[in-house]
Amino acid sequence: MLIRATVALLFGAVTIFWASPSVHVLAWAVGLYLLVTAVAVWMSRALPVAVPVVMALGGVGALVTQSDEGVALAAMLALLVLGLLEFAHGLRKRDVLARDWLISGLISVGTAVALPFFTSLGAHALLGVAGGGAILSGMLWVLSGLTLRHDARTGAGGSAQAAAPGASPEAVN
Repeated sequence: MLIRATVALLFGAVTIFWASPSVHVLAWAVGLYLLVTAVAVWMSRALPVAVPVVMALGGVGALVTQSDEGVALAAMLALLVLGLLEFAHGLRKRDVLARDWLISGLISVGTAVALPFFTSLGAHALLGVAGGGAILSGMLWVLSGLTLRHDARTGAGGSAQAAAPGASPEAVN
């Protein structure tokens, strides 16, 4: 989770700070983002293997086309598949991450649906839309990962508050 979050936030940072990207910057940035996200999704083993395969194909498609339309189409298809399967995964699962899968799925689908509307505005607009979605999902997965880590730490040895009733939060840490 934290790897995927880091990838998304790094991509989002690139999209924010690149003032006037060319179509080649767009293709490389989106293509690499999709490829590395495919690896992160594959490493999580939470979604079917088809998801990282489609993400990787979208990354290759973005790199090969080197055009606004081609990158938008490749990213749209990859993010749509990712989002729909994340959403379905969130509906199926009844664990602590179910809501996060639903939200992440909606972010990916929303980004995918928005991309075609910005194609005519060029590389800067497409990077803005894709980067915005990446930042939202990156922050979601950072919060999810850190929450799970915290819950695992406090759940493993029992609640510190239960062990020391009346202890202040500073004393617990």
